[in-house]
Amino acid sequence: MRLADILPRHGIDLHAVLRALDLPEDALQQADARIALADVERLIATIVGAGAPSETGFELGRLLSVSTHSVVGFGMLSSPTMDDALRFVARYFSLVMPSFRLRYRSDRDGGTLLFTPVVAMSRVCLYFHLETIATAALRDLDDLTGGRRPRCRLTLSMPAPPHVRRYEALHDVECRFGAESSTGPFIQLDIFEDLRTIPLRLSDPNALRVAEARCRALIDQVTGIERFSEWIAMTIREMGDDVPTLQELSRILNLTTRTLNRYLEREGTCYRELVGNIRFELACERLTTSMMSVTEIAYSLGFHDSANFARAFRARAGCTPSEYRRRFGMRRPA
Repeated sequence: MRLADILPRHGIDLHAVLRALDLPEDALQQADARIALADVERLIATIVGAGAPSETGFELGRLLSVSTHSVVGFGMLSSPTMDDALRFVARYFSLVMPSFRLRYRSDRDGGTLLFTPVVAMSRVCLYFHLETIATAALRDLDDLTGGRRPRCRLTLSMPAPPHVRRYEALHDVECRFGAESSTGPFIQLDIFEDLRTIPLRLSDPNALRVAEARCRALIDQVTGIERFSEWIAMTIREMGDDVPTLQELSRILNLTTRTLNRYLEREGTCYRELVGNIRFELACERLTTSMMSVTEIAYSLGFHDSANFARAFRARAGCTPSEYRRRFGMRRPA
């Protein structure tokens, strides 16, 4: 627990705090340790009450290297490019931070990481997490690029903290605070470089397959996923814009297309149906939460034009994308 590297400098004995809260100190030293959110809330409230400085979350994130992400970090480092590494962590982020969700999108102009909480938490706990995740994400970029992090913009849905100058001092990072969203708190990290062109020096296809298999097994244990189709749907969903073809996904999962199809047929579905369902989910999400036009959303989901997108959307929703946006979300001309 890296808090033990920070708190003693401020006269706080973390070990004494853990004992007072009856938290399992030994178990928390393990790389894959899990702690209930209620206990996290108690821990953060206690150290803040004991005088931990406002930048404790900021400092904690800066200490969390890619290697602290355990097998997920191993998979990131083994990926062929920066883009692949970020897709990997997005797919398995629940193993890194179960209380938050990570979505990743990229194109030739750069990439965007969007972190959102999946559970309710107190304001103190939320702000602590937002800062920790934000600076940890920047540290990940540093680790993956060997200290040559691309230019970034960091946006947080929290007021500027008392230590805002710490953010202003970050190299090549524009920081924005107080952002609003209809969907709740978030952190967004925009990276302004084509991440597909940044190779990773520790890339290893065999190591990546091992990490993928281990992460999948851990996800099965944590979430209780039993159906193969659920796993495939989750994998596709976390890939965001770049919905893979059947052949591409087969290579990612180290399966033949015939084996993948056979597994899905046993569960009464097929790859085309899964992709259609996920594209519809993403379309609804982008229509109600993003400022993208209907045409932009169509292209982002792999449609060749907005007319085909509108027909496919109407078949599922019973209305056009523009009508859906007017009823449930943001208003912007198509």
